[in-house]
Amino acid sequence: MEKRQIQQAVLAFMAGLVFAVGLAVSGMTQPQKVIGFLQLGEGWDPSLMFVMIGAIPVHMISYRWMRGRPSPLFDTQWHVPQSKDITKPLLIGAGLFGLGWGLGGFCPGPGLTSLGAGQMSAVYFVPAMLVGMGLYRLYSQKIAKK
Repeated sequence: MEKRQIQQAVLAFMAGLVFAVGLAVSGMTQPQKVIGFLQLGEGWDPSLMFVMIGAIPVHMISYRWMRGRPSPLFDTQWHVPQSKDITKPLLIGAGLFGLGWGLGGFCPGPGLTSLGAGQMSAVYFVPAMLVGMGLYRLYSQKIAKK
């Protein structure tokens, strides 16, 4: 493994660790907190809104700083999707993501973090998520062959 690959792996691990800790500290690994935020009306829990309000300026500043560079710190080029098309698979995927988030109280990152912490609800969520990802892969390979 060359030096750049090691740097990328270490940086990816550190970013993942910071992300996981942030998810745990903010409460996003607690399905009842997420569902409480998504449940408008009586019982609404606005606390996750403050997490988002805090994250937006940090992202805006770091994104502008990084995009001003000719390349990422540990790579030779940016890997940014070029397509801006709103497609049927994109809409279906977004809908399924929202449905899973609303019903399960997890999205993939908090689900994996919660699984690592041993939360039983994540023991059910993560395998279901992986089955969904596998089914999508099979579907997209079938479509690509046509």
